[in-house]
Amino acid sequence: MVTAEARQKLADIIYRRSFGRGEVTLASGKKSDYYFDMKPSMLDPQGAATIAAMMHRHVVASGAEWVGGLELGAVPITGSLVAVSIAEGKPLHGFIMRKKQKEHGARKHIEGLAAGESLKGKKVAILEDVTTTGGSAAQVIEECRAQGAVVTLVLSIVDRGEGAEEFFEAQGVRFEALFKADEFRARRD
Repeated sequence: MVTAEARQKLADIIYRRSFGRGEVTLASGKKSDYYFDMKPSMLDPQGAATIAAMMHRHVVASGAEWVGGLELGAVPITGSLVAVSIAEGKPLHGFIMRKKQKEHGARKHIEGLAAGESLKGKKVAILEDVTTTGGSAAQVIEECRAQGAVVTLVLSIVDRGEGAEEFFEAQGVRFEALFKADEFRARRD
């Protein structure tokens, strides 16, 4: 169980390590005067553990037994969440979708599955570090559905509040976020 105090400590980690002000172009192509670089928070020991514990509760409630998402943002989250899931008593399996299918070896697009294994019939939750419009997660949803998976949830650490919720609703996929971007934009400490 994640307490309000633990959530606040995580918010402080994200604000200190991952939130920045300044003009940037987002993955969606939009311009913004603030950004989140979540890798420093996802790779912070306390940040990783708290993100994973908070996400675990949402994923289990959705009925998913597999978690994953698009490289690179989903890689640290997936690893932490799979590890924490054992301690939480409800183990989850993980996968990572490559942005581009591997051109050598097994030529995989989805990593983390054993030889001969697929996502067919599996309930999956898609993980993201920061969500803007939903475009990145949409790629993963499409691939998972093409493989026969049931997508139960898209779960993000931070929702920028720029259309993702409406996008996923139109896709028939539940969307949740641990934080809203405005929680950080309003801070000045």
